[in-house]
Amino acid sequence: MPYKLVGRATAGTVPIAPITAAGLDAWLAAADSRSAAWVRATGFKATPGDVAMLPDDHGALARILVGVDNADRTGLWDCAVLPGVLPAGRYALDCEVDPESATRAALGWALATYRFDRYTSMPAAEAELVWPKGADRGHVERAAAGTALARDLINTPANDLGPTQLAEEAKTLAKAYKAKFSVLVGDQLLKKNYPTIHAVGRGATDAPRLIDIQWGDPSHPKVTLVGKGVCFDTGGYDIKPSSGMLTMKKDMGGSAQVLGLARMIMDAGLKVRLRVLVPAVKNMISGDAFLPMDVIRTRQGLTVEIGNTDAEGRLVLCDALTEADSERPDLLLDYATLTGAARVALGTDLPALFSNDDGVAGDWIRSGLDEEDPVWRLPLHAPYKALLKTKIADLSNTGSAPYAGAITAALFLEHFVSPTTPWAHIDLMAWNTRDRPGRPEGGEAMALRSAYRMIERRFGG
Repeated sequence: MPYKLVGRATAGTVPIAPITAAGLDAWLAAADSRSAAWVRATGFKATPGDVAMLPDDHGALARILVGVDNADRTGLWDCAVLPGVLPAGRYALDCEVDPESATRAALGWALATYRFDRYTSMPAAEAELVWPKGADRGHVERAAAGTALARDLINTPANDLGPTQLAEEAKTLAKAYKAKFSVLVGDQLLKKNYPTIHAVGRGATDAPRLIDIQWGDPSHPKVTLVGKGVCFDTGGYDIKPSSGMLTMKKDMGGSAQVLGLARMIMDAGLKVRLRVLVPAVKNMISGDAFLPMDVIRTRQGLTVEIGNTDAEGRLVLCDALTEADSERPDLLLDYATLTGAARVALGTDLPALFSNDDGVAGDWIRSGLDEEDPVWRLPLHAPYKALLKTKIADLSNTGSAPYAGAITAALFLEHFVSPTTPWAHIDLMAWNTRDRPGRPEGGEAMALRSAYRMIERRFGG
């Protein structure tokens, strides 16, 4: 990924001045009369995202003004509008910023240079930013790369990213960091007792599989990441309407998050023993697909009645969570594009966080605010477990009422995690529904940078 960040200013480097609406009058009063007249004539108001390009006496760019919210703290997205609108050239922030603000400005710029051009050409950002003084280059580069990996995987359509290709992508990542890689494919899942992963994916010609990456010093605290890898979700025999399938290539968004997060962790060399588990399937209709009202015995031993074949994500996750929990990790995180109910509650930008550990939840929320990568906690409301009851099995994979769908899904998963295992579950959209600076429409990394920061703070760099 071309981050368009360069080492030093050169002759012709154009300064960028962040300005708030409240501070614009003071800037105009201090500026030379020609510049002030130009800014007034162009209608620049310094509202966030506004850009003014000031020429010199010869018509070349002399200075860039960009509207921001806060003069004392550079936000992640303050400069993200610039790579898409500035002409080719070298630019540098013309203000003193603290190291955290410098890092945010650089990362926002890097994220704004992302392009998904696998299938068509598109203009690349040509403007280059001089690294702001004090910026953590390593963090910027690994966060941008982890985000790009997640975005690329989600944006790739299912004809080029089925379970086979997702496993190959994971293998490539593992190889790059000298991690151990293994995968169980097709009927191997039955032999090794992963029946729900097999059941959901057996209707597809691309066989289901469980991807497993292990990395790090065995003496370090164990962190396990589980990501839902449903490479396409038709809904199965409870088939989705055609409009509901248009973004279902993103139903492996949970797996994209954990692979992007794993890349960040391994690249930074965090002192953890990392394991990544991705159940990868396509939920398809065929003569061998699982059916409504089937009863499946899970890896843990609990039986599940299939109330709806479109509630398949929790099924592939439950076997992976059982395996993850068997090692009693110091931290267990799972990501999934699990429910529309979470989007109804929180919208598309804000992932829902569930956790059995107040410390983990609090740390993640604080890290999300610090990284401008927020999560919002919803409750594991125990009385709603009654909604998962069914007469002929231990659990139903759907709630018996049309309410609290995100909570009942999280409560279903909680059955497969020990109460003593610090666990958090993220129910996310993994998709931008509209273009914004630094956040193009399409696949998105969510709760990735915040999770990295939480893990770094908990276990050390």
